[in-house]
Amino acid sequence: MYTKLDYVKEAKNHSQLRALVDSDPYRLHFHLMPPTGWLNDPNGLCVFNGTTHIYHQYSPFTTGWGMKTWGHYTTKDWVHFTECEPFLFPDIREDKDGVYSGSAFVKDNKIHFFYTGNVKHLDKDYDYVMDGREQNTIEVISNDGFTYGEKICHMTNDDYPTDMSKHIRDPKVFEVNGIWYMILGARSNADKGCALIYRSLDFASWEYHMRIETEEPFGYMWECPDLIQLDGKWFLICCPQGIAQQGIDYANIYQCGYFAMDLNLEEKTYKIHKFYELDRGFDIYATQSYQDEKGRIILLAWMGIPDADYHNEPTVEKGWHHALTMPRVLTTKNNRIIQQPLEEMQALRTSSQHKQFHQQIELPAMDCFEVELNLQNCQELTIQIAQDIKLTYHQQIFTLQMEESGCGRTSRSVALESLQHVHIFVDTSSIEVFLNYGEETFTTRCYRKDITCTTSIQTNTIGTCTWHTLGSFQIDHQ
Repeated sequence: MYTKLDYVKEAKNHSQLRALVDSDPYRLHFHLMPPTGWLNDPNGLCVFNGTTHIYHQYSPFTTGWGMKTWGHYTTKDWVHFTECEPFLFPDIREDKDGVYSGSAFVKDNKIHFFYTGNVKHLDKDYDYVMDGREQNTIEVISNDGFTYGEKICHMTNDDYPTDMSKHIRDPKVFEVNGIWYMILGARSNADKGCALIYRSLDFASWEYHMRIETEEPFGYMWECPDLIQLDGKWFLICCPQGIAQQGIDYANIYQCGYFAMDLNLEEKTYKIHKFYELDRGFDIYATQSYQDEKGRIILLAWMGIPDADYHNEPTVEKGWHHALTMPRVLTTKNNRIIQQPLEEMQALRTSSQHKQFHQQIELPAMDCFEVELNLQNCQELTIQIAQDIKLTYHQQIFTLQMEESGCGRTSRSVALESLQHVHIFVDTSSIEVFLNYGEETFTTRCYRKDITCTTSIQTNTIGTCTWHTLGSFQIDHQ
């Protein structure tokens, strides 16, 4: 177990760690990061009384996979943030080895948090897949997003279907027609990934309802499931593990993507369609969405990925690891999810220029910046950022390539029939690219030697280029 008192005591012994972290030139300007230590999945995203709460998996004092708490940020405008004390700690028997990922649901002016309590048995050797692990579904109820009452364990492994392994986790709760549903990622005894759905009529007791799976196995585990409606269409966003690479597709060790679905929850019927990757970059995983007060579906993701062979970031030596992506608004087009930068990010712009160009343009040296290209009949495109980061479009393939700056990241690609619009956000140690107004995206960490760098653009056509220098999030520390 690890309690809030343990955290307070340990924090006193790491008084110099924050100074080390803050000295790192690769600290990001417009992304949320761990104050110190390790960050992964976004959790419990919600808006409550005008304040957006952003929780995340957090190991405060280690840059590796340590004991998991829930870190916590709040914001009212996506520019000014408050860094709060960790919210959840693994302090009961049912979550003693980590408060794993989960979600939030606002009801009757209270926030209900549901998460996975991890328990790992150590009395003998286990494989921790079929035995030796508990994955408990736990709820806490908060009046303010900062404090909560007693932890309520709703389900243990005995409450899941009997053909499931011990890997069932990441509850996401939603409501349809006055009925509450909870979706969890799962791995069957036959190593087939799927999602389990529970339902509740009173928001207090939960019963098994149905499962969602493909006819043929598609990976052995579906993590972080998120079942959402966009424009009246259902989409299941999840992270399948165990998918083999197919050409330029599925190039990461684990995938992050979505299925469009025809779904009737009441009748327990569904038809699941083709899986699409949500992002084609190196560092994207564990997405979570929520609906804001304007009715927008906003998505965040872990700007990282587990078990990849390129996790040799220089930030580790400075006492921190990983970050969250920029917030993205989700819409649909042609039965596909479209991702676009949150409009509030425009408030970070500190200066702007706009030029028409023919075939080439050189941009001035900048460190954190945004570039937007509108292109006509583009057949060839090369964007060179710093010395060794290159974006190209050739023979209807868009590619991100990195050399030394990638720290082991090399190349990722996507097929595009045409290219009309490119929107790039460059932070001190990350790049996010939105193509054709968010039809495809690339997200990656990068560690260029010269953080302030020039950008050159060459293409076969004419176009317009708008670029902005970007400022930083303003973060108050509690």
